[in-house]
Amino acid sequence: MNIDTIRVFCDVVRCHSFSRGAKINEVSQSAATQSVHRVEQHFGVQLIDRSKRPFVLTPEGQACYEGFREVLELYDSVEARVHSLRSEISGLVRVAAIYSVGLHDMRRCMQDFMRRYPKAKVRLEYLRPNKVFDAVLSAEADLGVISYPSPTPDLNVIPLRSERMVVVCPPGHPLTRHQAVTAEHLQGIDFIGFERDLSIRKEIDRYFRQRSINVHMVMEFDNIETIKEAVEIGAGVSILPEPTVRDDVRNGSLAIVRLIAPELRRPLGVIHRQRRVFTPTIAKFVELLQQVQNQAAEEQ
Repeated sequence: MNIDTIRVFCDVVRCHSFSRGAKINEVSQSAATQSVHRVEQHFGVQLIDRSKRPFVLTPEGQACYEGFREVLELYDSVEARVHSLRSEISGLVRVAAIYSVGLHDMRRCMQDFMRRYPKAKVRLEYLRPNKVFDAVLSAEADLGVISYPSPTPDLNVIPLRSERMVVVCPPGHPLTRHQAVTAEHLQGIDFIGFERDLSIRKEIDRYFRQRSINVHMVMEFDNIETIKEAVEIGAGVSILPEPTVRDDVRNGSLAIVRLIAPELRRPLGVIHRQRRVFTPTIAKFVELLQQVQNQAAEEQ
């Protein structure tokens, strides 16, 4: 049993899929199945119960998965450090990010990083905020990029930037006659919001509550793209981070109005596990991510 076999086993378990685990490691599904068999033969026990759909881990399989994740993390760290002694940045950076963090910014960061360090790889996955936290805490991701980050006993935060929130309207909406509005302009208005469990919704609710503003919540969604679509068809207005609607304003599908007295802003940051020692590759990626985010902040 070698490190590649262990890696395939962990990816199969993490993805709950032999085919997806195989694809990540660029091997056939048959090869991924054989890797799992080799691990089971090594320990002489069943690790995956294939009689259930989707498959589940046996207690022995769960113990292997948790232990092997630590082995892989240590191995990748040692490998990256060895390469760094030759001034070589290599290895894998696993990133989980919320959908609204800025697809353009993340894509630009990944492209710049892999152009500068061709022996390094970035695996990026977009998830709901709670899933980003879970991925970092379970060591399935090295870094998580989220909004409204706050440190915990298990997580550290690296601040990235603060985004201005704006009122988003369909073109021609009466609010667009103003260059800027206060929360009072939104009293009783048809409003399209985020689902109640999301941090951004809680912050907007707090903003309204502090000013005794009541809006008419007509729809609630868990992502910015669907909210924008609802605003575009005239279902109501919303409050969103300005960078997420910049392209829509340029093409004329949406209009924005500044929200003042005071402004409302959305902070972005990187979370990582406490006591996590960054490999040189992860450190370089964080450094480049901060540069890209700073450039994006200057464009606001």
